[in-house]
Amino acid sequence: MARKQIVDYRLLQKVSKLYYDNNLTQKEISGRLEISRPKVSRLLKQARDFGIVKITISGIPGIHTDIENALENKYGIDEIYIVEVSDPQSQIAVSTEIGVAAADYFMRAVTDPSMIGISWGTALRAMADSIPNMDYRKSELIQVLGGLGLPESEAHAAYILRRMVAQIGSKLHLLNLPGILDHASVKQAVLSESYVKEVYALFKKLDIVFLGLGAPTPESMIMRDGTILTEAELIMLLEKGAVGEIALRFLDKDGNIIQSEINDRVIGISLEELKNTKQVIGLAGGPDKVDIIRAALRGKFINHLITDHLTGKKLLID
Repeated sequence: MARKQIVDYRLLQKVSKLYYDNNLTQKEISGRLEISRPKVSRLLKQARDFGIVKITISGIPGIHTDIENALENKYGIDEIYIVEVSDPQSQIAVSTEIGVAAADYFMRAVTDPSMIGISWGTALRAMADSIPNMDYRKSELIQVLGGLGLPESEAHAAYILRRMVAQIGSKLHLLNLPGILDHASVKQAVLSESYVKEVYALFKKLDIVFLGLGAPTPESMIMRDGTILTEAELIMLLEKGAVGEIALRFLDKDGNIIQSEINDRVIGISLEELKNTKQVIGLAGGPDKVDIIRAALRGKFINHLITDHLTGKKLLID
């Protein structure tokens, strides 16, 4: 018959007090109480098992690690970065504050040397404006999508990349072309240009990509001047079930690519190349972006996400 184990509650509490309150090491407790170090470790575990020691993590207002952990588990994503924003109903405010947080993430996640891919958008511009001076001279900065269409709009994409180069000193590779061309035949001609070939070849070498996610609304950036998508094309995409775009490819709610001839006219990184990149950080949040974020997560096109706290809560609801 097995001998019933006797629990020495006094010793459990004694060891716990010495370890947690008096900050003694397990080795010091072992010497002081004349018991082995492995026994000290077992006693500390027992103290937790019996509820003598209860470890709690106090939450700090504005930090939402509970939402982050829940989303990481739900979507199988490497990391979610939740930002508490000042005005969750303002798309501009949300995107700007996400971009500021992305600058902080950039400093933590990007090492030198790295091959860094950058798209465009309000959040990306805020990120570029918020990155401090750093030495990334061994790194290369690659524009992964064509710009916004009109020459005057091109400044948006070019500004982001040149601003970042001014701050971090990396070598720059620009893609001075519209994001969506007028005809697929034009794309074939463009891709034969040597400088375009050089940029395209770099997509397979990327270590990390920062990109925004777009909502299919008349107010969205790709619809703003009518040179990227027409209203008729937008209606066609919506009828096919589009909830937004990533890298200018439209997705349905389940993360499937919407098939259309528009895909044949896109200038930039392919979704397959995105999936083959080690780190793909999506910057998106606000009232217009919930569906496209969920689609990008379901489709496994991003493995890191920076978003706002209200969007994060909505993403937990199917």
